[in-house]
Amino acid sequence: MPPAATPPHGPAASTAGARPGVPAPAPARRDHGRAGPPGSAGAGAARDVEAPDATAAEAPAGPGGDGGSLLDRVGRWAPAATPFGIFRLAPLAPGDDLTLLTTWMNDPAVAAFWELAGPPETTARHVHAQLSGDGRSVPCLGLLDGRPMSYWELYRADLDPLARHYPVRPHDTGVHLLLGGAADRGRGLGTALLRAVTCLILAHRPRCARVVAEPDVRNAPSVAAFRRAGFHLDAEIDLPDKRAALMVRRRTTPTEPAPPRR
Repeated sequence: MPPAATPPHGPAASTAGARPGVPAPAPARRDHGRAGPPGSAGAGAARDVEAPDATAAEAPAGPGGDGGSLLDRVGRWAPAATPFGIFRLAPLAPGDDLTLLTTWMNDPAVAAFWELAGPPETTARHVHAQLSGDGRSVPCLGLLDGRPMSYWELYRADLDPLARHYPVRPHDTGVHLLLGGAADRGRGLGTALLRAVTCLILAHRPRCARVVAEPDVRNAPSVAAFRRAGFHLDAEIDLPDKRAALMVRRRTTPTEPAPPRR
């Protein structure tokens, strides 16, 4: 359950997050489905329960932490054209990526939901839970025309504790989003990127029929961004650390990504 400046299902708010505790857990804390104070889009429930099924045995994390077959090798996905430029997901690498992410996590607008403000070690622990896992959650930087400007967590919702809180289906894929810079918030960028990433998931994960997110119900900008990106509010659910809006976008055909709603 991972978060546009949104935390993963583990923590409090919602743009897309979760806490570790599962074998090969997904990130430590996330705001499921956070889309912002437009900087956030994501996390929510704690990862302190075993995964609901054994699908995690499908494959270990791929080279570079791209999720392997559990998430169909995110690092190899094609870029996507958006109204704001060419967007690409790049699996997070230690070093400069972590330094940048720590800076974003200490932005008050982000920290309010992700709850990961603090020294680099705080961010490192959160990311390490995913990078050392089995590939069920992949942390990524979002690059717009080559510029790192957002943080994403793509995760197997059907292998996450979130699955205990809604009628899960095999290969449901969750998303958390955080927009890093204030200049990238509040101008529709989060919605455009959510739409692009959702289409990428559906295009590159043929077994996935639904993309889900669980922003905090109080995070109105995040919920609105998901709605504009084609998600609908399926239900309000109580997670260990928040009441979340379960946002769902379904595939409209067996093999094609869903078109954006206008």
